[in-house]
Amino acid sequence: MSDTSSEPGVSRRRLLGASGTAAVVGMVGGAAGSGALALRGNAVSRGDDAAAAGAPASTAAPALDAAIPFRGPHQAGIVTPAQDRLHFVALDVVTSDREELRSLLEEWTRAAERMTAGAEAAPGGLVGGGPNRAPEDTGEAYDLPASGLTITIGYGPSLFDHRFGLASRKPAALRDLPAFTGDQLDPRRTGGDLCIQACANDPQVAVHAVRNLIRIGFGVVAVRWSQLGFGRTSSTSTTQATPRNLFGFKDGTNNLKAEEPEALDQHVWVAPGDETGGGSWMAGGSYLVARRIRMHIEVWDRTSLQEQEDVIGRDKKEGAPLGAAKEHDALDLARKGPDGKPAIPATAHVRLAHKSHLGGIRILRRGYNFTDGSDGVGHLDAGLFFLAYMRNPEKQFVPMQRALAKADGLNEYIEHNGSAVFACPPGLKDGEHWGQALFA
Repeated sequence: MSDTSSEPGVSRRRLLGASGTAAVVGMVGGAAGSGALALRGNAVSRGDDAAAAGAPASTAAPALDAAIPFRGPHQAGIVTPAQDRLHFVALDVVTSDREELRSLLEEWTRAAERMTAGAEAAPGGLVGGGPNRAPEDTGEAYDLPASGLTITIGYGPSLFDHRFGLASRKPAALRDLPAFTGDQLDPRRTGGDLCIQACANDPQVAVHAVRNLIRIGFGVVAVRWSQLGFGRTSSTSTTQATPRNLFGFKDGTNNLKAEEPEALDQHVWVAPGDETGGGSWMAGGSYLVARRIRMHIEVWDRTSLQEQEDVIGRDKKEGAPLGAAKEHDALDLARKGPDGKPAIPATAHVRLAHKSHLGGIRILRRGYNFTDGSDGVGHLDAGLFFLAYMRNPEKQFVPMQRALAKADGLNEYIEHNGSAVFACPPGLKDGEHWGQALFA
């Protein structure tokens, strides 16, 4: 568990002052990138030279209330140690005005940088506009600390149609996912021109971030679909223990970690030579695949322990590969059980998803559990909101999912009913804003 301070974190009220007036040098007037804050523990200080230059966030486990740097070579919220709460939203752009979209992305940058630092979405946003204007901050996170908030943006394939003159800027690797065997996709939970992923250790902070960006975008964007998530289902740092999913199994044991820079360069970050021509702005970015996977909880709960373990390929208590003793023991796919059959069945999820079965393919998973009430016949609408970052979906996710869709024993207990893919641009240097490279 992350080390937390014995004192409360820096709240939006303390950061801005009880009057709601910005006390942040360089943020007054919303000047994005003009000396961004560095919040360390409970101290508020001006960033040092490294922070001002956009140095990457530390991979050490941050305090749960701490702020995470907004700027750096990569967007926060990808290899950042996964927070416990998620609010994800996919949006349609409802204007046809290119400048309105470009301006919105710039305004979003200012608001996102403030909110991730623990501030209001705009200076004096709570009450500073006076009684006769709508507040520029909705206020539900005003007294709360930054809570490790990260806000990550992505562009969907549909953004690069004829509307905004961006067709020539579309990266070659950004394309809609093909249909997979067993997909039961709901159009109301699929696609999107833009996405916003807000992760935090407090659900109200994550919801506040998305709510205010949508408020700012009124008339330019509209919500296509959204998803709340709780209880991360993967570890993205060696500082984190492996969590469990709603089937009760440890999930993401062999996930890529923030402390593996060479592996991240190989599997997650777009390299300068990957995209040529109009898509070269994606260097340093990553592609996001989002899949809403409903779990048939009631069926699973009536399944024997042995069958559950055979379906997953790990024991339920320790999380060890079948035939091994400890969670992090290597998968021995050649090991035989007492009956002479493979200890890890041929249809086991961990076998089919393992890199040795996929020609070395790996992805960075960052998913969350969800429970969205019931389906009207007494069954929980619950499952895994799968989020994964990768260098090229066509070369990584597509072959992986095809292998799983074809033979995974887990398919009897799940259904994929939502799907999207997005290009998440690289991080921002001081003075830059979202969309700047895209519209250049």
